[in-house]
Amino acid sequence: MMKKKIAFKTLGCRLNLFETDALISEFTQMDYEVVDFSEDADVYVVNTCTVTNQSDRKSKQVMNQVFRKHPEALKIVTGCMATNYKESLEEGEKVDFVVDNDHKSAIPSLVEAWTQGEVVTPDRFEKDLFGYEAAKTTLHTRSLIKIQDGCNNFCTYCIIPKVRGRATSRPVADVLENIRQVVEFGFKEVVLTGVNIGRYQDGDTDFEQLVEKILELPGDFRLRISSMEPDGFTESFFRLFSHPKLAPHLHLCLQSGSETILKRMRRMYTAQLFEEMVAEIRRRYPDFHLTTDIIVGFPGETEADFQESVAMAKRLQFGHIHTFKYSIRKGTRAERMPDQIPEKEKNRRSAIIRSLSDEMKLRYRKSWIGKEQTVLIEQFNEEGFALGYGEHYIPVLIQQKGLEHNRFYRVRLTGVVLLDEPVLTGEIKTE
Repeated sequence: MMKKKIAFKTLGCRLNLFETDALISEFTQMDYEVVDFSEDADVYVVNTCTVTNQSDRKSKQVMNQVFRKHPEALKIVTGCMATNYKESLEEGEKVDFVVDNDHKSAIPSLVEAWTQGEVVTPDRFEKDLFGYEAAKTTLHTRSLIKIQDGCNNFCTYCIIPKVRGRATSRPVADVLENIRQVVEFGFKEVVLTGVNIGRYQDGDTDFEQLVEKILELPGDFRLRISSMEPDGFTESFFRLFSHPKLAPHLHLCLQSGSETILKRMRRMYTAQLFEEMVAEIRRRYPDFHLTTDIIVGFPGETEADFQESVAMAKRLQFGHIHTFKYSIRKGTRAERMPDQIPEKEKNRRSAIIRSLSDEMKLRYRKSWIGKEQTVLIEQFNEEGFALGYGEHYIPVLIQQKGLEHNRFYRVRLTGVVLLDEPVLTGEIKTE
């Protein structure tokens, strides 16, 4: 009997990636064959994003593509767009199931019931934000670990509290057991993810204490922290990066270098506080890799406000900037704000930040020539050379054959090549 085939398409954040990985692992255990999204399959799952208008367009484009090409397949739409536009998607005839974030972990049970001829809806299954098994079979070398979901900050431009709900944290014991399992499965890098992970709180355990507990776990692995909000930190948090298992890299979300715009965004910190945090990190760890997000064209952002973001980025020298043009989200306070910025001006400002980001990325990576990184091998190119990331989350090409996948190598960095982005080259360090 031939295996049933299932294909996934994931858009958006690492939280979505974690949830897709967990679903892939579970379907694999159910004896499904996971195939590329471009191939023929019995089931298609689109895990959507809705954080911007562009995200909506991409999600709709993917859905329309698969719906036209595979009308007979079972088609499931899930994720934030499915939560935000659940009713309108259900009214269409092209989607078989629209599964909101609360019920996403039940997709394997939903599909199994459907294949057995049962008449089911996602709402029949229990809501469970953390009801995912530890993922053994995934599309990635790193293992993403969901520790938190939802957000209570209510920034004026953001609909995440609407589509992900209020902040809730996964029990400490479940997080630790999940990590123990994936390390036993052979994963060498664990990445903590959530909507606002810095606000993690389970009983008396906050985020800092959770990280300490994880670092105490046995095993040959390193821990990486994904995107974080720069509020709620204490100075003692930064001491954790002296631990050899904790990767010296943070993606801290700035959004704007203008105090005026940060207030209009209702961000929970000031530009001055952000800069002081970066100074403290760099004082402790001069080579620390900091990346960030910047939104351009927020309502009321003057040229002077924008130039404050440019100046701050130049002072702080980020290793990369994710640049977003402000996008109106219905139901947010920012939608009703005056002085909306024309799209042409948003494009101009976006281009400036992207160019600045490219310059800083190249400068930061060149600064590593002659130094060393511990590289986790993730893939191989057409020539058989190994590609992976060092502990500072910089990509490294090792121009040497015969290396092992999912293994750490100590590498001396020798130069930079321009592929899709600047990639460091290196050679295995020999004693």
